[in-house]
Amino acid sequence: MAGKRRGNGEGCIRKRVDGRWEGRYIVGYNILTGKSIMKYVFAKTRKECADKLAQLIQDNKGPYYRRGVGYGDQPLAVWLRLWYESFAKPNIRLGTAENYENMIENHIIPALGNIKLSRLSSIQIQTFYNQMKERGRLNGNGQATNQPLSASTVKHAHLVLSGALKHAVKEHLIPFNPCDNCKVPKKEKREMKVLPHNKIGPYLEAARSLGFYEMFYLELTSGLRRGELLALLWSDLDVETRLLSVNKQVARHGGELVISVPKTDNSIRTILLPQHTVDLLIMEHEKHPDNPLMFPSPRTNSYWSPEAVIRLHKKMLAMAGVEENVRFHDLRHTFSTMALQSGADVKTVANMLGHYSASFTLDTYTHVTVEMQVSTAEKIDMFMAAASGTDLQGGDSLPNPTTALVPIYPGIEKASEPAGSEALQGTWSE
Repeated sequence: MAGKRRGNGEGCIRKRVDGRWEGRYIVGYNILTGKSIMKYVFAKTRKECADKLAQLIQDNKGPYYRRGVGYGDQPLAVWLRLWYESFAKPNIRLGTAENYENMIENHIIPALGNIKLSRLSSIQIQTFYNQMKERGRLNGNGQATNQPLSASTVKHAHLVLSGALKHAVKEHLIPFNPCDNCKVPKKEKREMKVLPHNKIGPYLEAARSLGFYEMFYLELTSGLRRGELLALLWSDLDVETRLLSVNKQVARHGGELVISVPKTDNSIRTILLPQHTVDLLIMEHEKHPDNPLMFPSPRTNSYWSPEAVIRLHKKMLAMAGVEENVRFHDLRHTFSTMALQSGADVKTVANMLGHYSASFTLDTYTHVTVEMQVSTAEKIDMFMAAASGTDLQGGDSLPNPTTALVPIYPGIEKASEPAGSEALQGTWSE
């Protein structure tokens, strides 16, 4: 007797040559081969077989995931590497991809890689996060130092692992993401470092003596990221409008310098430069008019190596007598701090920096905005005193209410600055 096929999703029943009835149902697919994974029931009568098959189908309702031989039964390491190569790496920047690979190979796999994907639990992941925070730091050779890691590094591990497991849920390899139940440490507030105002002049003078004044002056008046600065072409600047287009960056990947798109979509932006900065860039271009780069390396006549610029920056700090540990990236913070203190609105500064929102800028530069709020409160106090005729200072005269709210632009101190600081002072008084 021919088997009677049931509707789609209901399985099928057939009579075997040995006289028994067989019911089968597809519960998933082997992701390694693409073949169906079947479940079977057997009975002496068709009715009994149909009842067993209905129960089988009922038991497989709910969170649907692929059972049987597949990545769910493989160690987590197998899925992580497949996910990274197939889904993550092709869709992220080179630098981000290297960070992902480092996190997977040097942190996640050594700790969790041997656990089956289908058996990985939240408590195992949480323990891993806790141990990373307490003693997860590695040295340059990838060996454990038993030193703590920052909260941001642990959050990065969570981002990578949770992303891989989220995709495993979409592939129906596991019913839920065990990372969802884990807690990661809160981001630690880092003390903002800037180049001290009274050291900007000496720092620029050191740049002048070494022959790189224009490059570092642009950095301090634009807040560009290091890679963005080094990738600039002369064609990126419109001299007439003073607009600088930021649309690429230089980074080192696999030992080679690579030109890629900026950090985020918000990083692709146009910046209006001060006139003095543009004048300096014109002078710089006249030194090498046939080179398309804005700042070619004097050694290679091509793009600067990011590492070489860091070494140059440290040398300039020493020449300028800067004792603070100021990173090159802190020059970006220096620009932002000066801009905000000089009265620039936060949204404008956020756009110039390539931040995704003004709120992020506010959060990053809280120390500056608190000072601005204090200054604003004092000015409102003066205005209200003048408007109401109340002498809050106990003196005989009151400020004019029409001038009490005029903003103050502190700029950069000039009194003890050596050559080089005056031009920068002029930038903020335009």
